[in-house]
Amino acid sequence: MAEGFFYFCTMAIILFDDNAHQTLRPLTFTRPVADLRLGILTIAEKWAKYFDLDYSWHTQPWLQGKFPVKIEDRNLFINGSFCPDEALIAAIKTLHGNEALKYNGKLVAVKLNEKDALDFDPQGEFDRTIELEHDPVVITYPEDIFRKNDTELRKDFKLLTEGRTSATISATNTIIGNDFFAEEGAIAECSTFNTTNGPIYLANNTEIWEGTHIRGAFAICEHSQVKMGTKIYGATTVGPYSRVGGELNNAVIWGYSSKGHEGYLGNAVLGEWCNIGADSNNSNLKNNYDDVKLWDYTTQRFRKTGLQFCGLIMADHAKCAINTMFNTGTVVGVSANVFGAGFPRNFVPDFSWGGAQGYEVYSLKKMFETAGKVFARRDHRTFDENEQEILKKVFELTEGHRRF
Repeated sequence: MAEGFFYFCTMAIILFDDNAHQTLRPLTFTRPVADLRLGILTIAEKWAKYFDLDYSWHTQPWLQGKFPVKIEDRNLFINGSFCPDEALIAAIKTLHGNEALKYNGKLVAVKLNEKDALDFDPQGEFDRTIELEHDPVVITYPEDIFRKNDTELRKDFKLLTEGRTSATISATNTIIGNDFFAEEGAIAECSTFNTTNGPIYLANNTEIWEGTHIRGAFAICEHSQVKMGTKIYGATTVGPYSRVGGELNNAVIWGYSSKGHEGYLGNAVLGEWCNIGADSNNSNLKNNYDDVKLWDYTTQRFRKTGLQFCGLIMADHAKCAINTMFNTGTVVGVSANVFGAGFPRNFVPDFSWGGAQGYEVYSLKKMFETAGKVFARRDHRTFDENEQEILKKVFELTEGHRRF
């Protein structure tokens, strides 16, 4: 084994946050940037797959209980807002100690010994800097997740399925095209899968119920279900332990969430532990066809996205009642609970309780009671002290938005 290869394989992979952790709020209030899911995998899972190594996190102090850092003698720090590809992997593998790889001034990766790793600063100085020579996929704002989901779906599909053979699914289904892959344990009946515009991936222990029509690119992750008569367009991802129905278009659902009834969800991102009430819809196009603005936590004002199609951004633990109508470019914060007639505001602050008729504060006590019941439905997840401490900190950080 070559010495350089041994050096790389014995490294600790540490995924760090830079300023994207602020610009991606509210989605990153409750997780490091590399824990974002787009394509099939989270960004962290992508890096682990490419390198065949485990990873840890260099993230915000209130997240370290759940996402700890593990520093070794040799460490490779990787910017969690960058998605890996073959060219990026090759560039990182050429790095020597204290040599940094950058892209448009942003630190992408650096190799550090234990002493330097303990003092790591993404804005710090390093012995030598190399500029990345191609344009990678980088996540900066919440809308980047659905906007770049098609690219990452195709990359992840190849990463997970290349050289493998799909499991056989029921002959009651119709598969159009060749880019279809089902893991063992995936079940589908009387549904159509059209891969001519993008690949379709069914993870293990997933179910596609009768009468569903899916156009790629599409991925459904383990233990999730698509209900009868659902219509799904690319590029859509349904994360693990989720259930969806109705109509979805270019939506990314991270996991442990439910949009199980009729209603439209398009150009949207849903975090974990979200629930969309029956017949709820989001608009993704303004009546005047103008570019959409989204609330920006860093500037405390609405920011131009440059997108004509932009729907709903909903953070972890947020929920809405039946028949909720979300306007174009709506941001719903962590643990917000939306209900009532009319369109709620385009920015629903974290820990809000209400809708178009007004809001009050959703107390931590009530929120914890609900979250405990929701977690109890998943035997392998616990609403433990780490989860509670994160939410307490988010409640504190967002207090200024709740001046109802």
